[in-house]
Amino acid sequence: MPASTAWPIILAFGLTLVFAGLVTSLSVSLLGVILAVTGSIGWFREVLPHERHESVSIVEKAAPISTSRPQVAVVEWMTQELPRARLPLEIYPISAGVKGGLAGSVAMAFLAMLYGIISRRGIWYAINVLAAGFFPSRHVPAQIGAFQWDSLLVASVVHLLLSLLVGLLYGAMLPMYPRRPILLGGVMAPIVWSGLVHSVVDLIAPPLNQRIDWTWFVLSQVGFGIVAGIVVSRQERVHTLQYFPLALRAGFEAAGAPNGDEKDRGKAR
Repeated sequence: MPASTAWPIILAFGLTLVFAGLVTSLSVSLLGVILAVTGSIGWFREVLPHERHESVSIVEKAAPISTSRPQVAVVEWMTQELPRARLPLEIYPISAGVKGGLAGSVAMAFLAMLYGIISRRGIWYAINVLAAGFFPSRHVPAQIGAFQWDSLLVASVVHLLLSLLVGLLYGAMLPMYPRRPILLGGVMAPIVWSGLVHSVVDLIAPPLNQRIDWTWFVLSQVGFGIVAGIVVSRQERVHTLQYFPLALRAGFEAAGAPNGDEKDRGKAR
């Protein structure tokens, strides 16, 4: 068998000292170079021109075979339990995420407009702030609080797209937390999302960060999460089809692919 050697460890330790000396002292790097060169030479001599081997004695010993079961257990081909099942077994359909995202977008828009009324900044304030990145010239408070048709169009598109994406995310995540769907969708996710948005906006656009009332922003996110979570969690779940071929899961018809009846007959057998 190939003989054991310690030269690779010496080489690795020498390289470690070489790089450690870059931040400590030149003498440490010099010691590392000496160890690395010594380890390389020693390692090469172990394998060149011929690999060094060592003899190992082999002792044949019959392993005793014993069992505590006097009878052979019969294993059925298919049982009711699914082996190596990937959880969750049931998920919400895509339509559930779309419905939850649309419902949450309405709730979030209502809270944003309510903030504009209470703060006396105008009912269109939150909408114009959302679209402010596309119109950097509009920085006067009077312009942000007034109605702007192009800002309304841009903000509506951005709001709907983000709401649909988050709704689809809720549809994928909520089955993993079946006991506390509202806690995840209405509290945890909005807080994490609000913190992420606050950090990004503060880094990219500091003036925009000053125009956002983050207390109301978090409240609107929580309102979105609660409404979207309730709508998604009330939808009927569907099987993940994890044991079906990819062609069937993608919606294509494939020759020789098993259907549901054949699968049920296989379970019966």
